[in-house]
Amino acid sequence: MVYLNQTSRLNDAEPQVMHIDLNSAFASIEQQANPLLRGKPVGVCSYTSPGGIILAASYEAKAKGVGTGTVNRDAQVLCPDIVLLMPDPDKYFYVNALLYALLHRYTDDLTPLSIDEFVIDFSHSRKIHNRSLVQIAQEIKAVIKREIGCWMRVNIGLGTNRFLAKTAAGLHKPDGLDVISSKNLEQTYSQLALRDLCGISFKYEARLNVAGIYTPLEFLEASVEHLHKRVFKSIEGYRWYHRLRGWEVDSVAYGRKSFGNDFAIYIATDDRKQLSRILMKLCEKTGRRLRKNNTYARGIHLWLLYEDRSYWHKSLKTHRILYSTQDIYRSVQQIFNHQPDKQPIAKLGISVFGLEPTSPEQLELFDTPATKQRQIATAVDSMNDRYGEFTITPARMMNMDETVIKRVPFGSAKDLKQTYEQFVKNYL
Repeated sequence: MVYLNQTSRLNDAEPQVMHIDLNSAFASIEQQANPLLRGKPVGVCSYTSPGGIILAASYEAKAKGVGTGTVNRDAQVLCPDIVLLMPDPDKYFYVNALLYALLHRYTDDLTPLSIDEFVIDFSHSRKIHNRSLVQIAQEIKAVIKREIGCWMRVNIGLGTNRFLAKTAAGLHKPDGLDVISSKNLEQTYSQLALRDLCGISFKYEARLNVAGIYTPLEFLEASVEHLHKRVFKSIEGYRWYHRLRGWEVDSVAYGRKSFGNDFAIYIATDDRKQLSRILMKLCEKTGRRLRKNNTYARGIHLWLLYEDRSYWHKSLKTHRILYSTQDIYRSVQQIFNHQPDKQPIAKLGISVFGLEPTSPEQLELFDTPATKQRQIATAVDSMNDRYGEFTITPARMMNMDETVIKRVPFGSAKDLKQTYEQFVKNYL
C-alpha cells in the first residue's frame, strides 16, 4: 500500500474547529426547567422503577458516584436523596433546536453530532469579525446562559480537527474551555490514558496493548505502517495516524443504512396479543421515520431477547417495497412466527434496511392496492404532523400512549435535521 500524504509532522495550523458539549444535558435541562431541582442530585432514567438505568446524572449526583448506566436501586444507595425523573424528549429536542439556532449565527458550517453535541468549522466563516475563537467561545457560553438559561453550561474545545476539538472539550468538565494545538498536543497526551481518547474502546485499547502501545504518546509515536499493518489491519490505522496529529479525517458524512426502534418489556411475556401490539407500535414509529426521510426499504430485521437472556434474530429481504406501517408489520409478523422456541420475551426490536429514495418514482398506469396503501400512509402522516404524533393510529395501537414511549437517539443526529428546519420555520 502507498501511504498518500504521509507525514510525521503535526498540523501546526491555528485551531479552527470548535466542539460544543452540553454538560449532563438531560439533567441540566430538567434543572433549568424546574428551579426547585437546582443544586439537587437528579437522575434522568429509562424507567423510575428500581431496575431502571440512569441515562443522565446531574453533577450533584455524579459527585456521589452516580453516573450514566447506574441502576436506579444502586443510585439510591449511593445518593438517597436523588430525584429520579422519566425522560422528556420534546423538552430536550426543543433546547437542542435552540442551541442549533444560536450557534448558526456564527457560521453555516455547523454539524450536530448528537442531541447534546455540535461541531463548528470556522475555516471559512465570515461572521466572526477578526475575533479569536477563544473570544467567540466565551461569548457563546455567555449567550447560552442569557438566552437559554442560567443553569445551562457547556464544555467547549478548540482544535485543528474534530478529534482534538472533542478531546479538548472533555479536559475540564463542567463548563470548560480548552485549546489543543501543535504547541501543547504532546503535553496534553502525556496527561491522558488511552481510554481518554474518543473512539478508543476496551477492544481497541487491548489491540493497542498487544502491539506494545500503552499511552497516547506511544500511540502518537507509532508509524503509519505499524498502525495499519499490525494494530488495526485496516485503513483505520492510517486514519488514526493522521487523526492524532491534528489532520482532519472525520468530516465525511455517511448516508443512513437503516431505521429501527426497540422496546424493553417491564415484565417478560409470551402473550401474543400484547407482543403484537408492541410490534405494531414499533412498526409505526419506524415507518414514520422511514417516510419522513422520503425513503422506502427492501428488507426487515427482527431481534428478540428472551427472559433467560438468550437471543434470537432473523432478517428478511422482501420482493415488495416496505413503506406503510402495514407493510412493515406484515413482514415482521412473518419473521416473528418463525421463532424456533417461543419463550417469554424481555426486549425486542425491529429495523428496516436496503433503503432507496422514493423519488424519482416509477409510476404505474393503474392504482394497485399497494399504491393506494402508500397514499393512505402519506395522508395519515400529514394528519399526525399537523395535529400531533399518533393522532391517527392503527386500531391495534389503541390505549398504548404509555407503551414504547418517545426516546432520544443517543450518538446520532441524523433525525434532527427536520426538527431544526421545522423549528426555524415556526419560531425564527
